Amino acid sequence: MDKKNFENKNKYYKFALYLIILVLINLVGTNLFFRLDLTSNELYSLSKASKNVVSTLKEPLTINVFFSKNLPSPYNNIERYLHDLLEEYGIHANNYLSYSFYNVSAKEGDLSEKAEENRKMAQNYGIYPVNVQKIEQDEAKIQRAYMGIVFIHGDIIEKMPAVTSTEGLEYKITTTIKRMNNKISALLNLPEKIKIKLIQSSSINQITSVVKLKGLNELKYKIKDLVNKLNEKNYDQLEFVYIDPSKDKGIDTKMEKYERFSLQWNEFKTSNGISVPAGKGILAIGMEYGDRSFEKQLLDKNIALTSRGLEEKYEIIDIKNIEKFINENVDNLININEDIGYLSSNGTLSISPQLPSQYRMLQPNQGSLTKFNSLLSKNYTIKQIDLKSEDITDSIDTLIIAGAKENFSDWELFQIDQFLMKGKSLAIFMDAFQEIQQKQKQMYGLNQPVYLPLNTGLERLLDHYGVKVKKSYLMDESCYINRDRNSGEMPIYFAPIIKDKNINHDLSFMENIKELIILKTSPLEINKEKIKENGLKSHELLSSSDKSWEMSGRINLIPMFIKPPASDKDKKSRSVAYLLEGRFPSYFAEKPVPEKPKKEDDKKMENGKNKEKPKPKVKESELREGKGVLLKGRPGKIFLIGSTEILKDNLLDEGGDSPNAHFLLNTVDYLNNQQSIAVMRSKNQKFNPIKDTKPGTRTFAKIVNIGGLPLLCILFGVFVWFRRKAKRKKIQAMFRK
Repeated sequence: MDKKNFENKNKYYKFALYLIILVLINLVGTNLFFRLDLTSNELYSLSKASKNVVSTLKEPLTINVFFSKNLPSPYNNIERYLHDLLEEYGIHANNYLSYSFYNVSAKEGDLSEKAEENRKMAQNYGIYPVNVQKIEQDEAKIQRAYMGIVFIHGDIIEKMPAVTSTEGLEYKITTTIKRMNNKISALLNLPEKIKIKLIQSSSINQITSVVKLKGLNELKYKIKDLVNKLNEKNYDQLEFVYIDPSKDKGIDTKMEKYERFSLQWNEFKTSNGISVPAGKGILAIGMEYGDRSFEKQLLDKNIALTSRGLEEKYEIIDIKNIEKFINENVDNLININEDIGYLSSNGTLSISPQLPSQYRMLQPNQGSLTKFNSLLSKNYTIKQIDLKSEDITDSIDTLIIAGAKENFSDWELFQIDQFLMKGKSLAIFMDAFQEIQQKQKQMYGLNQPVYLPLNTGLERLLDHYGVKVKKSYLMDESCYINRDRNSGEMPIYFAPIIKDKNINHDLSFMENIKELIILKTSPLEINKEKIKENGLKSHELLSSSDKSWEMSGRINLIPMFIKPPASDKDKKSRSVAYLLEGRFPSYFAEKPVPEKPKKEDDKKMENGKNKEKPKPKVKESELREGKGVLLKGRPGKIFLIGSTEILKDNLLDEGGDSPNAHFLLNTVDYLNNQQSIAVMRSKNQKFNPIKDTKPGTRTFAKIVNIGGLPLLCILFGVFVWFRRKAKRKKIQAMFRK
């Protein structure tokens, strides 16, 4: 009996021990946990971009979440998902991120004292209740609910007033944190200082009296004082460096980027008879951080009236312009500036709304870029560039050229070429034809436009780099099908659908894009020999199906009149979009530098009252300027597609959730050196169409689904019946014995 009692007690002891262990495991699991994400896109795991963003926090970030309790489906899972997500953010934030959840209920419901306090706090931050639908006793009812997030970082406050879905929530949170973190923490996290270099050749002192150059001796101290002043708001991350190329001969290799600003002169005598030996010199300022840099010439040449007539004169640019140059490029140098350039001249599509906001709903414009502008503006500041009146600033990393229709002058092409040479990126959306609407109606009362080939001069640059847009429209049997109750199905051959197998998934930002629709696009042609000769990499991003062909010559895009070629010989896959990467050779390497066009004021003076008087002779100085051309570029990128229709409102959605929107935004992010952001956005792309199948395969699948499954059930029932019958006979035989 004692042994039996001992065994019974031992069972209770073991049960109690197991229970304690189970409780301890659960307690540990609340703080130490791991998540196994088996989804193909890792939807429930933080992306690399999110981890990098929160790991760079150097000041506390507080996140307040205001949510109502007992929300109906599907809103009831958002708070739990958000809690898990913020917990994972906190793991990688080095104790600089804290978050709190506040229970908030709408005012008209039962409200505790604490909930009332939370509600007032939410409204102070600008978080107000939204309407959500719930089904109760077979009736649809509206419930007021709080679902907002507030981010507090220093004195900066950002908010998400209504989080009604988990889709893309990580992307929204990360970009918000990144935007706030960029304003405060980026400079504090620099592993090295930004170098402000004054390149001043002492050899220039020999010619100061000749070219009437003043203030050269004081320049070093002025810029040093300026750097000290700017350090006060840049967390002491600027370092002044003085370089004299005339004395230090060992830095010639580092002066390559400044050679285009050099001044050269032969031996000559001054008016006082003093002999000046031949030489050269540089006076420029540069900003360097890591492998990125910006340079600016400090000498400004103009024509001055002297006692000996008109002479060329040099002067040092104003210290305010130097300060502006440094301020504009600090953010861009350390890659926290989110500016995007958009070419607004040369007949490009207007990215700004043409109508006031109150009238846009009354007159929707399918050809506008309102949605693209809205989507792009969420993460970038769009700076419009007019090449006819201004230069492309160094603070811009990517320039978008969309649908240029007017000719580019050599000076404008030079600007674009040199922008690319600086290691920047171009996103070119090029139409091969200009569509001109006719007033008179043609056959069957249809207004058939005329399509004229476009040649703006930009084609020369692209051809030099190794790619061009063909003067034809791409037609494809894999296209959008217009379905009408009266006319039935009509294929729109000039609206090809780019299927998954024709999308390049080798690049990470393209990985989860499964299908796109393009409209009125022209195929691209690449010069493989020139690409190889220039040492560039080419990526075919998109291509058409094997059932595509080209329409050239006389263009007619009335769907009912377009027929596929009778022979399959003319059908093949064609390139739709390309990405080129590498050190591009300058188009102007062996050409003279184009002359900068004169301003309107200068033209008016030339055409004024003194037009017929002979122009006064300008006494040229003894100096010869450097060519001013970057001959071989730093690593840059060019994206090219032969259509602007993909940017227009009829092919984009307002929320930016469609594959077309993801493709455009991911491409811009990649060009702007934000590849990790593009990958994070791309993993939320849930559009995953099934693969194309042959008619016979589809018919077989239908037969199996309709008749096969019931047949299998019948066969299984017959099999069970035979098994039972056999078992019954076996039992009867056993008892007979």
